[in-house]
Amino acid sequence: MSSWTEKEEPTLTALLSRMTLEEKIGQLVQLPPKGDFLDHELKTLIEKGHVGSFLNISDPEQIKEAQEISLRKSRLKIPLLFAFDVLHGFKTLFPIPLALASSMDPSLVEKVARGSAQEARSYGIHWTFAPMLDITRDPRWGRVAECPGEDPYLASLLCAGWIKGFQGDALSSSSFLASCPKHFVGYGAVEGGRDYNSVNLSLKQLKEIYLVPFLEAFKTGSFSTMAAFVAINGLPPAANPNLLKDLLRKEIGFKGPVISDWNAVKELVHHGIAENEKEAVQIAINSGIDIDMASGLYLKYLKELVLEGKVQIDTIDQAVLRVLSLKHKLGLFSGRSSQMEPNKENLQAIIKTNRELALEAAINSVVLLKNENALLPLSPSIRTIALIGPFSTEQKEHLGPWPGIGDPQQVVSLAEGMKAHAPLGVKIAVARGCDFFTSSQEELRQALEMAKKAEVIIVAVGEKASMSGEAASRAFLELPKAQQKLIDILLQIGIPVIMVVFSGRPLDLSPFFYRVKGIIQAWFLGSETGNALGRILFGFSNPSGKLPMSFPRSVGQIPIYYSHLPTGRPSGWSIPSTGYLDQKISPLFPFGYGLSYTRFHYGFPTLNHTKIGLDDVLEVYVEIENSGEKAGEEIVQLYIRDAVASISRPLKELKGVKKIFLNPGEKQKLKFSLFPSDFAFVDFEGKRKIEGGRFFLWVGPNAVEGKKVQFELAW
Repeated sequence: MSSWTEKEEPTLTALLSRMTLEEKIGQLVQLPPKGDFLDHELKTLIEKGHVGSFLNISDPEQIKEAQEISLRKSRLKIPLLFAFDVLHGFKTLFPIPLALASSMDPSLVEKVARGSAQEARSYGIHWTFAPMLDITRDPRWGRVAECPGEDPYLASLLCAGWIKGFQGDALSSSSFLASCPKHFVGYGAVEGGRDYNSVNLSLKQLKEIYLVPFLEAFKTGSFSTMAAFVAINGLPPAANPNLLKDLLRKEIGFKGPVISDWNAVKELVHHGIAENEKEAVQIAINSGIDIDMASGLYLKYLKELVLEGKVQIDTIDQAVLRVLSLKHKLGLFSGRSSQMEPNKENLQAIIKTNRELALEAAINSVVLLKNENALLPLSPSIRTIALIGPFSTEQKEHLGPWPGIGDPQQVVSLAEGMKAHAPLGVKIAVARGCDFFTSSQEELRQALEMAKKAEVIIVAVGEKASMSGEAASRAFLELPKAQQKLIDILLQIGIPVIMVVFSGRPLDLSPFFYRVKGIIQAWFLGSETGNALGRILFGFSNPSGKLPMSFPRSVGQIPIYYSHLPTGRPSGWSIPSTGYLDQKISPLFPFGYGLSYTRFHYGFPTLNHTKIGLDDVLEVYVEIENSGEKAGEEIVQLYIRDAVASISRPLKELKGVKKIFLNPGEKQKLKFSLFPSDFAFVDFEGKRKIEGGRFFLWVGPNAVEGKKVQFELAW
């Protein structure tokens, strides 16, 4: 787990010994920007050492000025730390995290995180509140857009890429950001998918599902974490020493600073945990919150609480050491201005490289959901195309939620991308047809007349970026009514219709699934949206993305996810489950689903042993053949099931992901290695254990399909 080195500890301890109580408390205070950022009051706080970090300041001149005040005018000249939510890019915007999860490619995620870090650090940012690791099984929750999906294995795989990309091999190199995985832990399970709602989890669920990616983050070397702010089993983490001290510090061994979420210390009053703000501070610092984000209450009350004996000075000292250690790792004590000040000298070169990377990431994040009669990619023989819908010429919305400082004018629209990649002589007519929520008869008439002259219709629809993200939960997941009306009218013409869907979550696509010829799930792809989709629509790139979340047939199915438990009276679906009288049991599209412009044939998996011991490695071999006519990439997925155990186990669990490229007719033999720890589970008491017995194993293209073999784990 992350910790300071023996070499730095004496140095930091010596610095701590020189600090006054007020200066110590200052290191635990993080303030947001206000109207006039560096007003007289704030300059005075910096000079006195009463603030240690700022968040969401992106003006490099303001960052430089604030840092100079701290380094030249404060008594101890401790550098300031500047933080920003760099969730999927800073100036260049990459696909939203949920979209990137569709790539199932940790190496790609690592490159995206590294490119994001380089841009942000050039502006003077040191610390990002990312990655967001909240597993969720409810697409109504708005923050689905920021998360890695429904599966803890996939989340852990991608999390390692995020941490490595942000932090690099040497965090002090002035090209990287300190990561801060959030929200520790369980926020993704809010009841009803309603943001800010409470969470109720068993200890088993907490440790086996929601904690898993955080463990990977700490193992990979993350130096900080952010506590969730919602009540978990009745207690917000800012008031839960069992979570932050016993689990995080003692059991996991995490040594980095824990920061509250925005205003979460003050919110303890609203939760009914604290009588007033002062008591909220006492509870939070004693529960394990090292840094108070945004509320300013540590600055206001912490000294008083220490003098009253309600907070021990050792508690303050340990929190300060964690903050100083993070600054030390970032190289802020090195004296080199490049570590602290903005450096935009190479920014244009970084942005150029990142635009190329943004295109690669966007292409790999697109998921092809339907392609009837192989209509896609569009044939060169098609000479007239109608591009219709509110997303046809849109730029801003493609930035998605948490868009950093991205410039909408720098986004390539779908119309621009299609025209840039269409074969010579192909005519692309463009009309909105409707706005996101409203339409006029004239708009519909123009779109209809244009569509009648086309050979194929591309309808670009979805939800606005503001309909996803924080405080953007939805009770219904259908497309807005105006867009549904537009699609209905276009379908009546009789010309093939292909839907391109932009969203930050799985939507209910059931009303159109059987009626349109093709569906592309485009998510929010960022700066290179149009070029990525242009390449895919005209066959220059072959889609390979797979769904990181199941798509429901209706909201009534939610929560729906592949790794559910067996039931006593199963029925229907190939993965048995209880069902409904008025709805199919299966999702519209299962986890891991995604089509290609070619076909892949899966051989039967073979094992090195049909019976393994606790010290053995199970090697799984499978041959994949590209049996189609186009080159393409396939994301091969391995699932297991513990057939009989002392506690009911999921019908399938993802345990392996490999991405391969195959030319037409090419075969490749893949090898997966599974270790006894891969078969472990968490019992009712929260203890991790391994039991012997019979296991099933599948290798396939998604959570439903796949060829099955059996093996035994000897106890």
